[in-house]
Amino acid sequence: MSEQLTEQSAPTQESARNTSLDLIRGVAVLGILVMNAVSFGLAEAAYNNISFDGISNWLDWVVGVFGEVFVDQKFMGLFSALFGAGIVLFADRAEMKGRGPVRLSLWRNFLLLLIGLLHTLVWEGDILVVYALAAPILILMRRLRPTTLYVIGAAAVLMSPLLAVWAQGTVPTGGAGLGSSWGVAGVSSDEVDLFFLADYFLRAVGMMLIGVGLYLTKVITGERPVDTYRRMAVWGLGIGVPLAALGVVFVAVNDFAPAVALIGLVPNTLATIPIFLGYIGVIVLWNLRAESTLKVRLKAAGRMALTNYLTQSILGVSVLTLLLGDVDLTRSMIAVFVLAVWALQLWWSKAWLDRFRFGPAEWLWRCATYRSWQPLRRS
Repeated sequence: MSEQLTEQSAPTQESARNTSLDLIRGVAVLGILVMNAVSFGLAEAAYNNISFDGISNWLDWVVGVFGEVFVDQKFMGLFSALFGAGIVLFADRAEMKGRGPVRLSLWRNFLLLLIGLLHTLVWEGDILVVYALAAPILILMRRLRPTTLYVIGAAAVLMSPLLAVWAQGTVPTGGAGLGSSWGVAGVSSDEVDLFFLADYFLRAVGMMLIGVGLYLTKVITGERPVDTYRRMAVWGLGIGVPLAALGVVFVAVNDFAPAVALIGLVPNTLATIPIFLGYIGVIVLWNLRAESTLKVRLKAAGRMALTNYLTQSILGVSVLTLLLGDVDLTRSMIAVFVLAVWALQLWWSKAWLDRFRFGPAEWLWRCATYRSWQPLRRS
């Protein structure tokens, strides 16, 4: 029985790993820090309102606008799509090994829910809880046609702009009801709270479903013709980047007024899917080129994505919130912190995986999933 369990829970061999998935995951987990670091170091409103906090010179504006156009929502979308693909990939492999894929997947994602809840004790912006709650939906829908998954996923993402227009209509001219989400005095209204909650969940679940579709069609695994990824890169970025930039210009022209606080998010949300697809195209094309030190380290960071995601929060809260909490941080200062954490994680991910089979968090999650001790050190 123990030999059978070991075989069924054995890790994927190095030669069988999908390097495109590892590279995309590595880029995604580092990219999501750019979004989250703003919440670690600046006032809550700065996440939605670039002008509210962290701006002292032109460089801060450049960092803020760059993050809004190229990073905000897009890397959460990339991270979510990969988690969605990973949930179905795990279920498929469990089925191939003769394990009950549904029961084992539900248990595994219940454990992810516990990890996410523990993570919220460190930082309230956790996304793992949403992924865990969405997992049963993905497991039930994984047999649907990819086109159906794309349609449902896109519809979920596009619900957010509709809700933004509705919620903006409930906000008076002075902005009462926006609260800390835009830096307005007073508490946020129920409508505004509902919008942000629904927006967070719908975008995450929608991108997870799209990720499953991209996995089933072998797009996200880098197995389609090269021209497919070239088109994704050109059309995705060609459509998405101007659209996201338009959103920044629209809000800036209106002087970041509360009257455009929520509807100003609409272009960026609409740009998320095309830019996310463009990023996949660029990363897969890069993966097809000759190996490099940076790619090797990014793939290692991707294999330790859970560990790196959790440690980003620990480092961010420890340094930016607690240690530097009394310092008037700027966006360029936070960018320096992000670069430092990237360098650290690119170094330690490869150094760790040169000695061990899994990242620390991945190993603990794996042991709990199979309820057995999993070999950690490389032989």
